[in-house]
Amino acid sequence: MLIDSHCHLDHFSPEELPQLLANAQEAGLEGVVTIGTRLSEASRQIALAGHSQGMKIWCSVGTHPDHAQETPDFSVKDIIALTQENTVIGIGECGLDYFHSGPEAYLKQEEVFRCHIDAARQTGLPVIIHSRNADTDMARILQEETREKGAFPFLLHCFSSGADLAETAIALGGYISFSGILTFPKAQVLRDIAKHIPHERVLVETDSPYLAPVPKRGQRNEPAYVAHTARILAKTLEISFEEVQTLTTDNFFNLFKKARS
Repeated sequence: MLIDSHCHLDHFSPEELPQLLANAQEAGLEGVVTIGTRLSEASRQIALAGHSQGMKIWCSVGTHPDHAQETPDFSVKDIIALTQENTVIGIGECGLDYFHSGPEAYLKQEEVFRCHIDAARQTGLPVIIHSRNADTDMARILQEETREKGAFPFLLHCFSSGADLAETAIALGGYISFSGILTFPKAQVLRDIAKHIPHERVLVETDSPYLAPVPKRGQRNEPAYVAHTARILAKTLEISFEEVQTLTTDNFFNLFKKARS
């Protein structure tokens, strides 16, 4: 079985979801995690979570860096309160995005990101990290937080950064998730990085409805398509597809421990 560790079910209409979940089940998925991008809209993710059509649906709560400035009074307590829901198994997505924003947003992004880390440390839930064009600052924050306040569980989602950030994350006990980008013809550098990630630290995801993998590239992505990424990951790691299924699912439950209950 496979798990799509990062998707956005709230980007699909209620009418589309039954077929979407049926497709996922047919593709061999056991479950999906629908990811929060605004803490103020966490109720939408929680409402989607549970069990449906034989699929397990978990969720996360948090605020994407692109929305960090929308919440001037961001509260760690607010995050922690939402994690009391049984289906909330992670915190985020959160982090740094220097592609969509300028320097005027960087300090607020970092402040909000550190709030998520604080909540993760207090709850034991993993932080789901978005990092784009911010490798140096991301590595710095991860190292500072671990050194000054202690280790915390985290996942670099939709990984497309450089080898240095991957090495930093692994050294600090983090996990790395690969999306459909791994399947793109021009992504050989990313596949080379994936080869050097310890097998016990890799996950797969779709980030749907974005970044559909080859051979679905150009279409709207959906959780079922995570199988295509898993096949390329298997080829990259020189193991079988069945081994990647088992490996990434075991890694998911090792990181997202609350999902076991």
